[in-house]
Amino acid sequence: MPSQTEPAEAEPEPEPKPHPSPGRPDRRPQSSAGRPPLVRELLLVAGLFLVYKFGRQLASGHTDEAFDNAHRIWSLERALHLPGEGAVQQPLLNSEALVHLANTYYASVHFPATALFLAWLYARRPRHYVWSRRVLATVTAAALVLHLTFPLAPPRMLDTAHLVDTAQVYGPSVYSATPGTDTMANQFAAMPSLHVGWALMIAVGLIAATRSRWRWLWLLHPLLTLLVVVGTANHYWLDAIAATVLLGVALAVVRMPHAGDLLRPRRSLVVAHGGAAPAGAGSVARARAGR
Repeated sequence: MPSQTEPAEAEPEPEPKPHPSPGRPDRRPQSSAGRPPLVRELLLVAGLFLVYKFGRQLASGHTDEAFDNAHRIWSLERALHLPGEGAVQQPLLNSEALVHLANTYYASVHFPATALFLAWLYARRPRHYVWSRRVLATVTAAALVLHLTFPLAPPRMLDTAHLVDTAQVYGPSVYSATPGTDTMANQFAAMPSLHVGWALMIAVGLIAATRSRWRWLWLLHPLLTLLVVVGTANHYWLDAIAATVLLGVALAVVRMPHAGDLLRPRRSLVVAHGGAAPAGAGSVARARAGR
């Protein structure tokens, strides 16, 4: 019969779970306890959006500089032998229904798709949500700097491009017909294309956060967005390339937080009779097991 003074047998301390390797996403179920407070996140995202909108307005009014930069971008694309934006627009103009659909996609998908993406990650993948929100904020901040320092008229305003302003001709349009007096948006902020940058981040984020073999089809979203922004003459190819480069830099800089960064795990030893384990109980149990 064991002595009454012997310490209680303690269960061995569980082995810590290793963090996933940096190159492979961790798709294990994520604890809801690591989810950031909803009200704080709503205020943060809304604040970032308002800062960006007001910041874009600061870049308005540089009409001459915006058109000078537009001619430079157009010449650079021809020097790089990039295909003309008209090669994408011409098939759209062959169908009024198709061009109207492209304008609707440009006007109505950008913000709702990004909001739904963040909402789904917040509810189902908290760590992926924090990571994606940080990446989007980094890309948007960098884009704002470019908008302020490099005003750029879109190709629909450039006579040299011989492109149709599809939104004004076929509708619907989110821009005023007179860019200089547009109080709702800065039309001289074409570089980079956040339509493309955000769409690409949606695809990257969902591919990283889900397991389905079909998840790579999310890449169709940024591809379709690219064709829409170029076909409607709202952006140059180089606008999309610049957004892709900015996203690549942001993904390299912003790392996905580990579970322990969002939630401090509580670990304790549980003894056979439900009491607290005395100091050194784990060591005693291992020593007895080795006899």
